[in-house]
Amino acid sequence: MAAPVSLLVRRVLRRTSTAGELRLSARCWAPPSCRSFSDEVGEKNTHFGFETVPEAEKAKKVYKVFENVAQKYDLMNDAMSLGIHRLWKDALLHAMHPQPGACLLDVAGGTGDIAFRFLEYVASQKERQARRTAHSMGTPSWQDISDKYSDNEEEEEGEKRRLRESRAVVCDINKEMLKVGKEKARHMGVSAGVSWVVGDGEELPFDDQQFDIYTIAFGIRNVTHVELALQEALRVLKPGGRFMCLEFSKVTNPVLARLYDAYSFQVIPVLGEVIAGDWKSYQYLVESIRKFPAQEEFKEMMEDAGFSCVHYHNLTGGVVSLHSGFKL
Repeated sequence: MAAPVSLLVRRVLRRTSTAGELRLSARCWAPPSCRSFSDEVGEKNTHFGFETVPEAEKAKKVYKVFENVAQKYDLMNDAMSLGIHRLWKDALLHAMHPQPGACLLDVAGGTGDIAFRFLEYVASQKERQARRTAHSMGTPSWQDISDKYSDNEEEEEGEKRRLRESRAVVCDINKEMLKVGKEKARHMGVSAGVSWVVGDGEELPFDDQQFDIYTIAFGIRNVTHVELALQEALRVLKPGGRFMCLEFSKVTNPVLARLYDAYSFQVIPVLGEVIAGDWKSYQYLVESIRKFPAQEEFKEMMEDAGFSCVHYHNLTGGVVSLHSGFKL
């Protein structure tokens, strides 16, 4: 997907901004080794799990983690959460309640879980609307059918157009994750309504105001500069568009918190080693959860980025939270 001229101009202006800004990275279509920062700014550190690393190194390390786990990613999700991740994602879709014609951008959504659920939900909404229409018509006479035949054809064509316009764009910086998603789509017979784009959440390869809904599920904690990802989400959303983030958070119940910590640090890395042959990657994933801001702090970050009507809902006692906000 070629970036529009306005997006390219924006990037040029970004690179010529003050040296104190850190938005100096170029769009990466290959692994994030191409991302760099001005020497004038000076090297800054960030966290990679519990490890402190230079900011420029984190993206490469995160890329390697997901490159390693891509083939077993969905299986490990089921194993680590005992299948509960499916309920969390279903809760996201029910809260989203998308209608035919909606356009979704799912960032860090490489294996397509959210996109597939979105398309299924939109299709079910269309079917529900069709049943309501049929029920309201009752049992028409042949004359009624004849009189309304042309009108019905036009309405059906309009519905088909709206359904065709409903689409999900899966954007992920990791090519291996996208390969898994495409393979899943092939096995599921999903060939229309979804597209796959290699792109960086901190500098999305899309023009302004392109999407009705932006989702990121269990991905934003892996971003080096969360504030930039939020700004990009706001930019690509249409006015009235909705941002929705599903992410591990701070458990509110102290008893559950102790059990959750024990399970996270003592069981999940072992599962990673047994199922995926990769202890270190799942050790990082557990640590990254602990480094992510608590619910109220992330809510404030969303508001600072410019989102309105921001709120969150805790799931499973705060193991996961669903944050939502709108672009006015």
